[in-house]
Order: sequence, then C-alpha cells, then structure tokens
Amino acid sequence: MYLDAHCHLERGTYGDELEAVIERALQAGITHFIAVGASQIIHGAKEVIALAEKNPIIFAALGIHPHDAAKASDNDINILVKLLSHPRVVAFGEIGLDYYYTNSPKTEQRQLFMRLLKIAKTIDLPIMLHIRDAHYDACAILDDIGLPARKGVVHCFTSGPADAEAYLKRGMMLSIPGVITFKNAAPLREAIRITPLNRLLIETDCPYLAPIPYRGKRNEPAYITETAAAIGAIKNMDATSIGDITRQNAIKFFSLSI
Repeated sequence: MYLDAHCHLERGTYGDELEAVIERALQAGITHFIAVGASQIIHGAKEVIALAEKNPIIFAALGIHPHDAAKASDNDINILVKLLSHPRVVAFGEIGLDYYYTNSPKTEQRQLFMRLLKIAKTIDLPIMLHIRDAHYDACAILDDIGLPARKGVVHCFTSGPADAEAYLKRGMMLSIPGVITFKNAAPLREAIRITPLNRLLIETDCPYLAPIPYRGKRNEPAYITETAAAIGAIKNMDATSIGDITRQNAIKFFSLSI
C-alpha cells in the first residue's frame, strides 16, 4: 500500500477527470493522499479543505507558496491561520524559498518564510517545506527561527547527500518525488542511500514531475509506484515494501487518523 505525501488535486488541473484520477490511484494501491492547497494563496487552501471534507481518504496541507510571497497580504495570512485549525488539515505548507524561478523577489520570500515559521511554532502542525536552489538560506533561517515541535518535511527533495544530511540533522523528513527515476538524478540517489528508511516519505507532487516512463506527461498519484520501485532498487527492497514503510512513516509524522 502507498500514501502520496504531497499532491495537488485541483479541479483546475484535472477538470472532470479528477474522480477518475483518484480512482486510478486507488487501483494502484494508494490508500490516502495529502493534498496541498498553496496556490493562488487562499483560494487553493479553501479548495483543498472542501475536497478533504468530502473525501475521508484525503487530508489537507495549507500554506502560501514562495512564488506568491510578493502578493500575500496580512489579511491572507490571518485567514490562512484560521483555516489551519480545520480538523482535516494535517500540515502547514507548502512554505519556503524558491530561487530557481524567483516569481517573487528573494528578499520578500525570506521575509514571508520567517513570518510563517514564527506562526508555525504557535500551532500543533508539522511544516511542509518547498526549497529549490535555496538550501543554504533555508537552513540558516530554520536555525534562526527554529522548527515547530512537530518538526517538518522537505517536500520534493531532489538535492544531493550534503543537503540531505543538513535537513536530517535538524530532525526533518525527506519526501521523494518521481525525479528519483530520472537518469540525471545520481546525487539524489546518493542522498537516498544515506537516508534512514524511517525518515523517508514518497510523493508525486502531481501534476508535476511525472516519473519515467511517464516523463513529459501530466503526473498523477497512481504513478507513485515508479518512485517506490526506484527507491527500492537503492535500498535493495521491493516497491511494495517501500510503499508500506513510507506509508507508516506518513501516518506517524502527520498523526493521521487512519
């Protein structure tokens, strides 16, 4: 069995296919999903809560993506904090830094990240981080502000062993996407090699980053089996064993009522 620890199940992406996408995931062995609402600021958060309310196998994570740092208002943040208390919400995120696209200036990303981390320390949720080409600054901010009591996970971790060690020593989990199947992912494979099994989650980050053999197509949760198989090849285990372990890790980390 599998649990997709980070996916975007938005109607704007999948349209009338959304129910079929979820059904294909169930047929592939996925039992539960952590659906993330961090796009379009509060709109995404409200949409994913509504989805989780209607479907007991879907849990919600809410945040403000670093792409939107320049657009997020004080009112947006206040609304988000209220929504985080919803019983279907199991994580605060995705939040963080993205220096690859810099859709928002780096200074404003850092300011928002620090502000949200301070809020995270006041609520009983783990954080879900989006960090791209910004690991040094992210770790510096984490050390300055501190992690919440329930720590956090670096979602869509695609870096190498040095960055993996940096997060692991800070008590964080690493969530691995389909990138692990790519030919150019040797540093990530080395990072997986040194990461204990009890610190790993798996995710699709769908509709992005479809694994081989679906690369270039729209991603969906059913493809998580390819990620599990690739990790299993590194850990000398089969895909279902990786699925079972990472599913139990997610249940424990997010304190899921399953």
